[in-house]
Amino acid sequence: MTSAHQRLGERIRHLRGSADGRRARRLATAGRARPGPRTIVLTCGDYLAIGEHPRVTRAMLAGLRAAPGPSAPGADLPGDHPQVLLGARFARYLDARHGVLHPSGRHAATAALQLAAGPGTPVYLDALAHLSLWSGARAAGADTVCFQHNDLADLRRRVEAAGPGVICVDAVYGTDGSVCPLAGLVEIAEAHGCLLVVDESHAVGVRGPRGGGLVGELGLTGRVDFRTAGLGKAFCARAGLVVCDHPAFAGALGAAASGPPLPAHEVAGLAAALDVVHADGWRRDRVRAASGRLRGGLAALGFGAVDADTQIIALETATEAEAVRLRDELVGRDIFSAALFSSVSPSRTLLRLAVHAGLTDDDVDRVLTACEELTARPATPAPAH
Repeated sequence: MTSAHQRLGERIRHLRGSADGRRARRLATAGRARPGPRTIVLTCGDYLAIGEHPRVTRAMLAGLRAAPGPSAPGADLPGDHPQVLLGARFARYLDARHGVLHPSGRHAATAALQLAAGPGTPVYLDALAHLSLWSGARAAGADTVCFQHNDLADLRRRVEAAGPGVICVDAVYGTDGSVCPLAGLVEIAEAHGCLLVVDESHAVGVRGPRGGGLVGELGLTGRVDFRTAGLGKAFCARAGLVVCDHPAFAGALGAAASGPPLPAHEVAGLAAALDVVHADGWRRDRVRAASGRLRGGLAALGFGAVDADTQIIALETATEAEAVRLRDELVGRDIFSAALFSSVSPSRTLLRLAVHAGLTDDDVDRVLTACEELTARPATPAPAH
């Protein structure tokens, strides 16, 4: 029995990834093969630090031991199937009419866009909208129309020119941590007869009094037609979610499910993760406190960051070389971050720090101390030609 239990444990670690393993895969850079025991990782999407929560692990182990046979395709799942019931639980959690789980965030976005749009429908996408929304619009055969990031005036002009369609945005943008102007987007959608699709991947679980995302935080439930999310962030799960509040589409949500069903142990783990996220409000409080402490400290040191109140802190640098230098200098101090180069604006480069509930005040202070040392050091002179 011991060896069988060991194999199950190894399988869980493989499926969910240990903390060090996930971090090493996400950022093996500057000569380091993997983080050390004192490494501070600011590249992880496990915002609530539940990736190795014992309740989730136990649920997955139980699901693996049960080892049920393969399920039918997603659209044919019976109403009492655990995946269907969990989708309904997520809908209640987000105060939505209906909810359906998908194998990934990309599947979820595709399903939502294929319901909301059709061939020739104008789909208005924020310039920084997640790629899953763009690919979902293309899969629906829609006409994609890009508007400037968070620019309501530009969106309004384009809607007035091309007519009613579908507006697609992220609640919180993973690239730079900025927040969409959701109240203004709702007003434009309602005034011009557009449907509104909001991706909550970086907001659900983190924002709102119960982690219900930005829509719930702003009291706009019922006025956003579709919400999508990849649940690999706060819920640390390989799954996607669509919830719908539009009465004309909510009933068709299940029929639009695509891709293979989730394995039973992943459904069990995700159900346990939902319990933890719902119950542990202190995790959201910790993310907010650590983000505020780090963001404020960096501002005091003179670092220019994208103006936001989210767990994603994006420091703007003058050049790609500067972003890479800062990243590598921090790695040398056992602090991992990510250098990003914008495809939307080639002149924009960012050093991205993702805060999570596992960061202590001492960790934040150590990051600030490292950044202070970097600002105090003279720049390395360019080699003579």
